[in-house]
Amino acid sequence: MDRIVIIGAGEAGTRAAFALREAGFIGSVTLAGSEPHLPYERPPLSKPLDGAVQMKQICGAEALQAAGIEYVQDVSALKIDPNARCVALSDGRTLAYDTLLLATGARPRRLKCPGSERALDFRTFGDAESIFSRVEPGQNVGIVGGGLIGMELAAVLRAKGVTVSVIEMALKPLGRAVPPRFAGKLHARHEAEGVVFYLGQGIGEITDDAVLLADRSAVPADIVVSAIGVLPDITLAEAAGLTVGNGILTDSFLRTSDPNIFAAGDCAAVAQPGGGHMRFESWRNARNQAEVAARNMVGGKELFGAIPWFWTDQYDLGLQVAGLPQPVHQSVIRPLDGGELEFYLDGGRLVAAAGLGLGNSVAKDIKLAEILIAAGISPDPAALADPGVNLKALLKSARAA
Repeated sequence: MDRIVIIGAGEAGTRAAFALREAGFIGSVTLAGSEPHLPYERPPLSKPLDGAVQMKQICGAEALQAAGIEYVQDVSALKIDPNARCVALSDGRTLAYDTLLLATGARPRRLKCPGSERALDFRTFGDAESIFSRVEPGQNVGIVGGGLIGMELAAVLRAKGVTVSVIEMALKPLGRAVPPRFAGKLHARHEAEGVVFYLGQGIGEITDDAVLLADRSAVPADIVVSAIGVLPDITLAEAAGLTVGNGILTDSFLRTSDPNIFAAGDCAAVAQPGGGHMRFESWRNARNQAEVAARNMVGGKELFGAIPWFWTDQYDLGLQVAGLPQPVHQSVIRPLDGGELEFYLDGGRLVAAAGLGLGNSVAKDIKLAEILIAAGISPDPAALADPGVNLKALLKSARAA
């Protein structure tokens, strides 16, 4: 095996390319991306500095060259031929491979209402530039979708003096990813900052200056942003005959139904120990899967089992969640200076933790909680709830046991 091709130059694809070199692979590595930029990180897009969108590069051209990675930018992959082991590109080229990694990511869900073409997406650097170059203090911006991206954008726009309305089909914002306790606190903070919410509302139409709700009431909007989530980009994989569902289905080694093709990042739905497949949409997950996939592509046998983790910054508050909190879990609250933690126990075992506080104040505790989760311990709930009990002490006790 001496030719590896990676389709998708986002977090997962780019990290995988470098991880191949770190694993000792000396063959050719070709990284193909559809955007006309060097690979960049998406999280900073919602956090402009001095009104300018941040382009935080994952790597520079020099690093790619030094690692011997051929970067083909501003091209789309049109077709995979698994039998011939090649990929046809939009510029007419064909890339031959021995092993292929699909890191095609996800694409924004589209609104389906009259005037939906007026709504702006918020996924790429170009999307972010289009939004922030248009907004001015005093304007009305309607954000359709009260998930993490929509709420982060609302916080940034309010800081710029923009009037913000959030329209959400569900009865509460942040209901899909954020534990209810902290979703409620963030919702209240947004309201205190002046964000107006229209909850449990469908959209009838988007006009030049408003969003018309299903009941025909009008929400003033000079600009409308669609933030209703993403769909895994499985078009290429499905056309190639790979097994797909809510993502490109892989085994625990991130190998698809074709033994010569792997998948990682937002597009991958990974087999779970208890059955079924799961997608994890986060920056860290993309990096973790990329590194595991790279090592397995060159002969490794490493199971992907990283603990899910994500964060969001809204106003001066930082939220971090490790693991997968569920309503059936036992909840234990620990107060902190300027915030609090919530631990989640399943049959006594610690399986998840979340924290909300000022700035980055919960980061250290969530990191320790991740280590405790990985250790599979069953801590005393009273100790978890007591801010006087250091989490490091619980970890030392668990390791000693």
